[in-house]
Amino acid sequence: MVILGACASWSLITAAARDGRPEGVLLAVLAVAAGYAAGRVCGALLPVAAPGAAALAGAALTVAVPHLAPGPRITAPLGHAGATAALLALSAGAACCGAWASPVPAVRVALRLLAAGTAVTAAALGSAVGCAVCAVVLLCSLAAGRVRRRGAGIAGLGLAAGLVTGLTWAILGSFLPVGLAASLEGQLTAHRVRLWGDALDLLRGDLALGVGPGRFGSLSPTAAQSSVTDGRPHSAVWQQAAEQGVVGVVLLGAAFGWMLYALWRSSRPTPVVLTAGVALTGLAAIAAVGNALSFTAVSVGAGLLAGLATARPVVDDSPAPASGVRPRGDRMSR
Repeated sequence: MVILGACASWSLITAAARDGRPEGVLLAVLAVAAGYAAGRVCGALLPVAAPGAAALAGAALTVAVPHLAPGPRITAPLGHAGATAALLALSAGAACCGAWASPVPAVRVALRLLAAGTAVTAAALGSAVGCAVCAVVLLCSLAAGRVRRRGAGIAGLGLAAGLVTGLTWAILGSFLPVGLAASLEGQLTAHRVRLWGDALDLLRGDLALGVGPGRFGSLSPTAAQSSVTDGRPHSAVWQQAAEQGVVGVVLLGAAFGWMLYALWRSSRPTPVVLTAGVALTGLAAIAAVGNALSFTAVSVGAGLLAGLATARPVVDDSPAPASGVRPRGDRMSR
């Protein structure tokens, strides 16, 4: 709560200093907090049914509302593909978490088939990234059953997210070999890389505060020249850097680090924890090169999955009454 409060407070501070619009950041923080609270409650009461229902809801929402938000449809890969991939990855993670939480083999098989179905759904929707991430989540979940110490796995997930984030900086800094850089830029598109370059220029103008929340679109030359744009650099890291400065990037990293720490300390079984960690790390990787976190459904889903994986299931520890003996409250008064 301290980290989420700091994220909200810093967005208000930078907005006041730069005449920005913090509503988007505040809505994202509220969505994550609400999803996390709902996940803790539902995961405690229904540790198997709640993840399964969340997985079905996520997949159904992706199919029923392909764009996940109103507004003009932006051509791929800068449009809604990242949000679709992220939501399906979270759905696959929730289904696999429910499978590991269930002691019934048939339920485990059904939930893992549901996770496989999300990968098929992603392929049917034309999201190659979503299909790949869902498949990785399912395979890593199956392998997590053989892991005894979660610490190394959690550390590996943090390293993977850091490498993807660092890769975006390396592309702009020309630290990669020419061939590899050209290949990555071809996959990401030159337009996206130019947006990141604009974000870097804006960050250099004010390292501490940035230009203010919601102001990237009006200050980015690349965004201004585009006929259809959503006013974002299509990278959560670069958006934080441009609009909220270095402090904003640190707070974003702290939120992800806290999530990994909460999973590490969770009382849930290690396979459940690592499965959720893989899905959330996949979301972090997608958000590092796209605008997935700009969609409220994705923010709610991330908080929900984190809450489900850190919830403490309610267990009735009261001893059963002896055979033939009624509890005191059931005796008839004379």
